[in-house]
Amino acid sequence: MAHVELSLSGAFVPQARTPAEAEFVGGIDRWTSTVTAAAEPCLVIDVTSRILAISPSGSELLGLGAPADAVGQPLLGGVLRLIDFTAGAGELSEPEVEKIPPLLAIRSQRLARGLMRLQPATDPAHLTVDAIATPLWQGGHVVASLTFLSAVRY
Repeated sequence: MAHVELSLSGAFVPQARTPAEAEFVGGIDRWTSTVTAAAEPCLVIDVTSRILAISPSGSELLGLGAPADAVGQPLLGGVLRLIDFTAGAGELSEPEVEKIPPLLAIRSQRLARGLMRLQPATDPAHLTVDAIATPLWQGGHVVASLTFLSAVRY
């Protein structure tokens, strides 16, 4: 014979809680820690184009060595050389450099995408990457950009 019991109790209502100030992690710190642990090739640069964080696969793709060594370095001029798509592989002019996705996302405050041809400082080989960058906001201002990279093989 079946047996049914009935019990009445108050409804469980989860309580929302606000994180304590010590638990709060700011936007840029959150993105840099996420990128540092990311499997995808990506990086975060600040408005002065210094590398704030780079994923291990991003550092490997760009030929920058250990990710920790790349942090704090300028993206351009020191660790990478931007070159044009001509057979001569000449260095990009300043107006063209401003149009690369990581910098364009900061300046335009919008999503930016494009191809970049690079030459790592430690390697004479050229590398072409597809880059998608988005601005990172803090306090109503763009303070950095997050860029995802993908090698273009041909």
